[in-house]
Amino acid sequence: MLTIEDAAHPTTATRPIRPAVVVGILALTGLTVSIMQTLVVPLLPHLPQILNAPPDDATWVLTITLMLGAVCTPITGRLGDMYGKKRMMLISLAMMVVGSVICALSSSLLPMLVGRGFQGAALGSIALGISLMRDILPADRLGKAIALMSATLGIGGAIGLPVSAVVAEHASWHWLFVGSATFGAVAIVAIAVLIPESPIHTGGHFDVRGSLLLSGALVSLLFALTKANSWGWVNPQILAIFGVSALCAVSFVAVERRTKQPLVDIEVSRRRPVLFTNLASVLVGFGMYTVNLVVTQLLQAPRAVGGFEQSMVVAGLCSAPMGFMMMVGSPLAARIIAQHGPRFSLRLGTLVIATGFTVGVFMVQQVWEAMIVALLTGAGIALSYAAMPTLIMRSVPTTQTAVANSVNTLSRSVGSSLASAIHGSILAATLAGVTQSFGPLNAFQFSFVLAIVACLLAFVLVSLIPASTAGPARVSDAQALANIEGVDDESQRPQPRRAGLQRLVRRPGLVVRRTLRTARRRPATRRPRHRATR
Repeated sequence: MLTIEDAAHPTTATRPIRPAVVVGILALTGLTVSIMQTLVVPLLPHLPQILNAPPDDATWVLTITLMLGAVCTPITGRLGDMYGKKRMMLISLAMMVVGSVICALSSSLLPMLVGRGFQGAALGSIALGISLMRDILPADRLGKAIALMSATLGIGGAIGLPVSAVVAEHASWHWLFVGSATFGAVAIVAIAVLIPESPIHTGGHFDVRGSLLLSGALVSLLFALTKANSWGWVNPQILAIFGVSALCAVSFVAVERRTKQPLVDIEVSRRRPVLFTNLASVLVGFGMYTVNLVVTQLLQAPRAVGGFEQSMVVAGLCSAPMGFMMMVGSPLAARIIAQHGPRFSLRLGTLVIATGFTVGVFMVQQVWEAMIVALLTGAGIALSYAAMPTLIMRSVPTTQTAVANSVNTLSRSVGSSLASAIHGSILAATLAGVTQSFGPLNAFQFSFVLAIVACLLAFVLVSLIPASTAGPARVSDAQALANIEGVDDESQRPQPRRAGLQRLVRRPGLVVRRTLRTARRRPATRRPRHRATR
């Protein structure tokens, strides 16, 4: 039987745990998955010739991975909570290996799309790895491990861009997918042999209706964002697809509130730490993709539009400093979180990212100055990405960490999709020679300004998160445990005393009102009066 004490002491597993091995293997897995995601970015200008397909259709090689990843990430997270996080990681990585083999053997568009779709199913492995770390690692090693694992989403992208560019320029592009399949197979063997399974399984029934509605909302949203550049933002078809996405999202919330074992716990997701962290994740994801897309295009664009006319390899290498700063900054972020809390780290990270984009607006006149933008934004992303899963896991039950981290990862992906759609439309028009007016700024500087606004909005949202999130997590653990054990009556659920004491200290007026309301409902009991004997 699952107990909260088991969750609080995950090191009681039967297999001895070596933290360094666990962190190394899971971080390698995160790097493999994130590199796979950006594997084809340097190939995008050449995909129509490689696959003999129209340019609009060729872009689906990147879109299909993002779309399937968005759909599968929350589903694999929920299944990981139910049946085991290690098991779902192995299944996800196996799908990535199958997809990589299909892509390596393909030479036309259709099999490439099938393979990239299989690869996208593995994007939830990073969220599963973070949740698995919480369940099996000792508390003193958890902060740095989570910071590193979360940062692999950006580190892998920064490393994958130059590596993919070099391989594509000096060898066959098929070798990119051969390498992806090889690293995926190594990760599967290492996880199967050396990583123990999480002791926390919730069991229960899978929410099929919720997963279908969420998939419909995400697919419609990402499809509309992808096609808005070519069809137009006010195109009736685009507006109709956005409407379908909104309708599916509203229906999803309504269904989840009535479901006993939902895919996503709406009440938990509405808590201020979880809600504002996920909203800030959308904006930080917008900023991260701005670096990968805009800086790369700035370095390769003609000088007539404000670019530097550099090669694909040079543009990819200039993105490497961001990955280096994320790798170096992850331990520093863990130390900042330990001393000042994840809220402080996330606020600091958004300001550092905004500073990097400010440098991009006013100071980038040479190629090396663009690398400064990558360095500063990489440092800020390291601080931000390390804090997000910590804030989430402090605010949700231990039985929902995988799906909660998956939703947070999904939020970053939505931000990346927004950045791709908005910046893509601006830069595509500029590179095509269409005259656009941004005042004294060029298109690249205007894109940096949009990213600055996004980071400042993220700072405001994070400032609304309560300074302490320990209390609500304890309450939700007790409620989740009651649900798992079949206790439906509110009065039968365990009520932690410490959480009640914290509510009394923070909101005494509310506690007094509830006490008076309860007293009115109780039937009055009078003591029998004893007549005095005469």
